[in-house]
Amino acid sequence: MGGPAYCGIGMGFGGGLVMRKLKDYLQLVKLSLTIMVVFSSVLSFMLTKGFDAYEDKLFRILMLFAGGMLVTGSANAINQVVEKETDALMKRTGKRPVAAGRMSVQEGWAFAIVTGALGIFVLGNYFNWLAAGLATFSLFLYAFIYTPLKKVNSIAVLVGAIPGALPCLIGWAAGDNTLSIGGWILFAFQFFWQFPHFWAIAWVAHKDYSSVGFKLLPADKGPTKFTAMQTIAYSLLLVPVTLAPFFTGMCSYNDTKGLISVGLLLLANLFMIGRCVTLYRKMDIGSARKVMFGSYMYLPVVLLALLLSKVHPAPPAGGVIGSILHLVSTLFV
Repeated sequence: MGGPAYCGIGMGFGGGLVMRKLKDYLQLVKLSLTIMVVFSSVLSFMLTKGFDAYEDKLFRILMLFAGGMLVTGSANAINQVVEKETDALMKRTGKRPVAAGRMSVQEGWAFAIVTGALGIFVLGNYFNWLAAGLATFSLFLYAFIYTPLKKVNSIAVLVGAIPGALPCLIGWAAGDNTLSIGGWILFAFQFFWQFPHFWAIAWVAHKDYSSVGFKLLPADKGPTKFTAMQTIAYSLLLVPVTLAPFFTGMCSYNDTKGLISVGLLLLANLFMIGRCVTLYRKMDIGSARKVMFGSYMYLPVVLLALLLSKVHPAPPAGGVIGSILHLVSTLFV
């Protein structure tokens, strides 16, 4: 009589274990961060001329997304394994699976090795080995150079900005199999973007970071006017970088969608600069948090604006609406 009831309880318990394990793996790869990173890679891929030549566009996007998720997830997993002891001491990271003891170091390493190798294979097999090589370099630089450097010197932010920007170059290489000027512009965009973004995070989490010896702000004394001024400087550098595609043939401002794109870029840059200026004026955590969240909004707006004004081999008729419909329809060709 009690058999089915016990069976149901067992299945529920087993299902609960599976869900908790899945949740731990999603935490291990830092899902939201990984999606943002891969998003920039996919948009960079779609900005290439090579993307237009693919007949199976949607499939290629999905493969790039999968490969990028696997490689980025691997790097984040290694980061959590290496920083297990440090993460356990900080409030914001203490509940991560390896730090909290819900996942062993061996399991974390095994997951990282399998996902990293599989992601590199996907990029090499479905795109090219230039993209796969860049992904391998990015993974190594982030996991084994940037991660331990955080306790040594604030130059870690500069070093970490390289693998942080490489997804754009990886996406470009996946589309064109070359490292041409367009890819380097996108790399520069995401490279400079990371400084106000990450310094805002370091400002908000300064107590946690300093308690474990992380040196991630440009000033030794913690959040200062100098740090806030640096965020303004880098946000200003983003203005010419985001407009550069219009002078290299990647994008055009000679039609309505191009003018809309330029307008969006100018507004996005003014928004970002304004947030950084407010941080300089107020010097508080609330303003730093606004820079942080503002940068999350700024990044996709810029990349989507560039995609809107991309120069296609055969520009579609129908203005802005026609361009959007053309872009959507090509995904399913």
